[in-house]
Amino acid sequence: MMASKRPKSTGDKKNDSADSAGSSTELGLPDDIFPLVLTSGTQELFECRVDKDVTRESPYKILRKEEILKDMKTRAAVSDFHPIKQTVLNYPGEELLLMFDRDFTCGQNFYLVLTEESKKRILEPPVSAREDTAEGTSLDSPPCKTPECQPWVSLGSEREIEEESVRDSRPRLKYRISRVRRKFGAPVTFTDCNAQESKDKYTECTSYDDRKFSIERMEITTGVQAVPTLRSISTQTRWTYPRNMCSQYEFREFTEEEKENIANSENFRNFVNSVVSRFEVAAQQNMIFDVFFNDWQALHEEDGIFGGKVETHLKEYQSFTDLHFTKEKTISDINWHPTINGLIAVSVMEKLSSEGKINGSAKLLQNPPLIFFWSFSDPINPQLLLECPDDVLSFQFCPSNPNIIVGGCMNGQVVLWDVSAHADRLQGTRSAAGKATSANECALPAFQDKRELNTPVVRYCAVSGVENGHKARITDVQWLPENFEISKAGIPVENKAHICVQVITCAPDCCVMFWDIRLPRVTTHSLTERKPKVTETPHLNRSDVPNTFKHLDLSWKPFIKVALPKKGTGAEYSPLKFSLRDNINDNQTGGSTETSEQNLEKSEGGTEYALLRASSAKQLKPLEDISTRFYIGTQDGEVVYTDWKMEKDNDSGRLLSTKPSHCFLVHDGFINSVRRSPFFKDIILTVGGWTFAIWKEGVMNGPIIHSSCSPKKCTVGYWSPSRPGLFFIGKEDGNVEVWDLLEKTHEASQTQNLSTTQITCIKPWIVPPKQHFLAVSDHSGTLHILEVPWSLRSPSYNEKSNMAKYFEKEVDRLIFLNKRKEMRAKEKKDKEAEEQKKKMEPKMPEKLEEQIEEENLVHYKTYLAMEKVILKNMGLLSDEEPALN
Repeated sequence: MMASKRPKSTGDKKNDSADSAGSSTELGLPDDIFPLVLTSGTQELFECRVDKDVTRESPYKILRKEEILKDMKTRAAVSDFHPIKQTVLNYPGEELLLMFDRDFTCGQNFYLVLTEESKKRILEPPVSAREDTAEGTSLDSPPCKTPECQPWVSLGSEREIEEESVRDSRPRLKYRISRVRRKFGAPVTFTDCNAQESKDKYTECTSYDDRKFSIERMEITTGVQAVPTLRSISTQTRWTYPRNMCSQYEFREFTEEEKENIANSENFRNFVNSVVSRFEVAAQQNMIFDVFFNDWQALHEEDGIFGGKVETHLKEYQSFTDLHFTKEKTISDINWHPTINGLIAVSVMEKLSSEGKINGSAKLLQNPPLIFFWSFSDPINPQLLLECPDDVLSFQFCPSNPNIIVGGCMNGQVVLWDVSAHADRLQGTRSAAGKATSANECALPAFQDKRELNTPVVRYCAVSGVENGHKARITDVQWLPENFEISKAGIPVENKAHICVQVITCAPDCCVMFWDIRLPRVTTHSLTERKPKVTETPHLNRSDVPNTFKHLDLSWKPFIKVALPKKGTGAEYSPLKFSLRDNINDNQTGGSTETSEQNLEKSEGGTEYALLRASSAKQLKPLEDISTRFYIGTQDGEVVYTDWKMEKDNDSGRLLSTKPSHCFLVHDGFINSVRRSPFFKDIILTVGGWTFAIWKEGVMNGPIIHSSCSPKKCTVGYWSPSRPGLFFIGKEDGNVEVWDLLEKTHEASQTQNLSTTQITCIKPWIVPPKQHFLAVSDHSGTLHILEVPWSLRSPSYNEKSNMAKYFEKEVDRLIFLNKRKEMRAKEKKDKEAEEQKKKMEPKMPEKLEEQIEEENLVHYKTYLAMEKVILKNMGLLSDEEPALN
């Protein structure tokens, strides 16, 4: 009998391993094994299915330690290996032995071997024991005899069988049906008539249900005699019961002396000389062709077709909304969690205008803006709430530590949150576990619902001063990659800490700002003024706010302010979105499992940001391979290409912003998206107004692809993370357009309606191994999670190379068009100059009619004289004859 288990609360999870170990000891089991219950899902995941992968004859399975740890990280407390988490971590080897217990000898269907000695003892039993077992079996087993055939002896069953057989008691009746010969082949006509009118007709007897009718089934006794078939079999081996056999051997190796003799032998030299030419050809072919390429896999598409039909539409997987918090609000930005699958964060803002916010300021103070953390495991209740000082238009997780979040507010302030205290709650992703509130949570006074009080509300730990930040709403915020940092002159230098410590923001106040989350570098102080270094770990103060960035609260200032002046005028550009060249840590479109695990390890390690100091640029090595140029989209529909590196003024010696090198007026409205392709770092997608455009960095003649004006405004755009030629465009009428450049370039491949209001944000995400999601938010505050079908997530053969060729052709086409325009402009200019020259020439006075008649008469007399000379030369006119008049 299996002992029943009592349910455990969240607080008892840490003692699971100890309690389970204690129970094993009480059952009298050895200390080197641990009974486990593996569900069917876990058996399929680790390929240890009962009676398929593991049997009574082959009851063992080797499990890798890293796979068990990965399962415990992914499923946390749900994992069947969670009770022995610490034991697995302390296991010295890389592979553990799992044994199948078919008879439940240890109490469960499996048990795990906890030591290397027991593992070797089970896998490699002593040789003497195996030999004794084999010899004992062969001696004790009785000899096998071949059965001999015996003659068949009748016992009188033939008479019984003959009596039970059924025979006809009377001769069978025979009927003959004939027809008159003259009617052969004649058509047959069927009619309806009354059966009572003629005797030859029949009367129909319809069936009915007779409740009084019953039939009794008679009992019949039958006899059957079976005789075994004769079969002759012969064998030359002695048969024993079948057993699984295996053999082990040690490879034989030549000695050093034997190797030297073989290498110096004449046969070996002849062999090498005979095969060296073929070996060179094979080596050359291996360098030219990929010998590991699977040709069969390239011949067919992936198994994504069901029933002969290809699924192309986006499927609604899940939706998130909250009637209390998101009522009369819209979603301004969404971001997937970089390391936790199925967790997404959204920021909401009021739909009110500036005047409406002033009128309803009292209500807004009681209900501050929030950022929601939604989990797939609980679509009703949010997992976490982040309190904001004002509406957040853009926020982003830190790539090196996902527990740190930065956001830009409507009032121009930059905000930082630290959710490290709630990391276990977010990784649990179960509503049942989420009912246990943390000690660090705090509830807002206006929220009185019991359900809402279970969700912790995290207050921001640092915010920039209003006087030091932007003077307008922050529309975009991004972390600078961890492979470099920016000095005060805008020069990229090495980042020795290898963590993201700088943030870039932009706002329509005509500037881009760079922020540093570290303590500023200490200037010269006396020894008495220097404070001792803080060695204590950050803790929570009375207001439950982490002290991670206490040194920045209300004193945070940007260390670089890049202005965007226009050429030839005193005006400036108003940026809304920007895109960096070397943004290698793009954590919003999904990433590899290794990157996610590295980020998770960094976040678990816990970086003490309060101890970090901004280093001097003189002590760091400048990086020449980092590009400082980036694209900016403005609220006037302009795409600006500029440089954040500062220039030194020759007169004053101050650092000034460089003027943008190029500006293109392409869009007819606000630019709401500037996205780089995840496959081509020099390809940029911009969306604004009623059009979208695709640019190639380095081509300054204009966009290589520019769409025609659509009937509805384009509100957002995003590249596909798995297909190089696919991107999504959101519209103001609630439609999502899917553009496949390999299929069509003049119109969208498909259009799908998701909402009655405009689409505000689109963010794709890849869940390993083959599940792709697309998060789409609308103006009504609803977050839609769509599952991307196979046709929209699986690239075709050589799609990346085909798209690269397509972009190159578009660049050549653009260059050719620009040359044609220049040539036409030159021709037009030359034509205008020629016309102008003709206009400037002096005009000759017009002749009178009399002068014209006199000139014509002179020409006529000249003609008559010439005619007379010709006729005389031909002998047709003598000297005496007059010429014809």
